[in-house]
Amino acid sequence: MSLKKDPEKRKRKSNFSRRGFLQGVGVTSGVLTTGVLETEAEAQSAKLLGPGEVPITLQINGKPYKTSVEPRSTLLDTLRHRLDITAAKRVCDRGTCGACTVSVDGKAMYSCTVLAIDAQGRQIQTLEGLSQNGKPHPVSKAFVANDAQQCGYCTPGFVMAAKTFLDHNPNPTHEEVKAGLGGNLCRCGTYMGIRQAVLDAAKEMKGTKNA
Repeated sequence: MSLKKDPEKRKRKSNFSRRGFLQGVGVTSGVLTTGVLETEAEAQSAKLLGPGEVPITLQINGKPYKTSVEPRSTLLDTLRHRLDITAAKRVCDRGTCGACTVSVDGKAMYSCTVLAIDAQGRQIQTLEGLSQNGKPHPVSKAFVANDAQQCGYCTPGFVMAAKTFLDHNPNPTHEEVKAGLGGNLCRCGTYMGIRQAVLDAAKEMKGTKNA
């Protein structure tokens, strides 16, 4: 039946609006957050970013770093190309391999999927910030002791993923380590050494805390 012949259908169709749909999405799915649907006055006064570079400040390894980036720049690109903090590696650049993993507010995140401007005001930790007073972190030491690296491209991401994993699960089982590092890939296949390294690091970290 066509809309011409069915006034009720035409009425229902006219009641649908893009704004209403967006409001529904924002409430039910969490895709949009409060404040996205601004009033016209708010939208007109909102500050637009880009397309040129904008100044930002990032808190990395306990220190503020100021730079300028295009709004589309990822945290990974900003770390490597603007701040010369290069431990996080670009490998897949699609958020699947984990080589670019860093800690953001205590959570392991792929830095190739985070915009640098969105990382402002958050505590970012990279492999460069793990050592304390010139001493390597227990996870880094355990990786070396267990020969848990070969080509090295995945190693910084694995170390950061392992460190944040142990911060939240200090007494893991082998199966928990396997699941906890499931977001990182090693093309050389050194998984056995990596998992044992995490278990050994957990013991050392626990001993350090009890000392």
